[in-house]
Amino acid sequence: MNKIYITGIGPGDFEHMTFKAIEVLSACDTIIGYKVYIELIRPYFHNKEFIYTGMTKEAERCKLCFEKASEGKQVALICSGDAGIYGMAELMYHTGTRYPDITLEVVPGVTAASSGAALLGAPLIQDFAVISLSDLLTPWEKIEKRLLAASYADMVICLYNPSSKKRSGYLKKACQLILKYTSPDTICGITENIGRDGETYTIYTLKELMDTPVNMFTTVFIGNSQTKVINGKMVTPRGYKTGGEEIG
Repeated sequence: MNKIYITGIGPGDFEHMTFKAIEVLSACDTIIGYKVYIELIRPYFHNKEFIYTGMTKEAERCKLCFEKASEGKQVALICSGDAGIYGMAELMYHTGTRYPDITLEVVPGVTAASSGAALLGAPLIQDFAVISLSDLLTPWEKIEKRLLAASYADMVICLYNPSSKKRSGYLKKACQLILKYTSPDTICGITENIGRDGETYTIYTLKELMDTPVNMFTTVFIGNSQTKVINGKMVTPRGYKTGGEEIG
């Protein structure tokens, strides 16, 4: 039975891929994905058939995977980060109902919440929520409810897809909602181009974050009431005790 590997490539650089992802991509005949992600991995995998499409062509990419697998090719569909977190895994399973002779395997990758948190320090040590600000597939009204609920619960919040050309003011809108339950002095951080050229991070207060320019390669971290800056890093204490003394 033919199989397609739905593969998370992490931030995009070779050293942040899992051994399993490297093994799968090395063994495949055909690698399919969004053009930006194909170009990130192309230098590391030779003698492959690379097929890419642009933004909003996700359904087309899925169909291409099944068509190539039906030809007997060993196929991998790549996604940035983890394929099961805002990735293509769900759409592949739905598409796959029309191809009962082809099986699917999800190969996990390092998502931006993990890689971005490592760059910033240790912001996700307590409970946290990951919320996408893209309303392309989720109504903004539902995103608002999730932002308010997470901030009311004093959870650290990690924001994916904070901005695009059509959504330039969405981060500010999100910050305004979060401010209903969160102090303007709350420690926040942003990461850009994780694991790629131009990788950077910056720490802000929530008030400062509101007017900070971001893009689709930015991941935003909004701390909780305990988050602090330690040696230039964003840290959320968990409350460990050593020798009777509570840390954080």
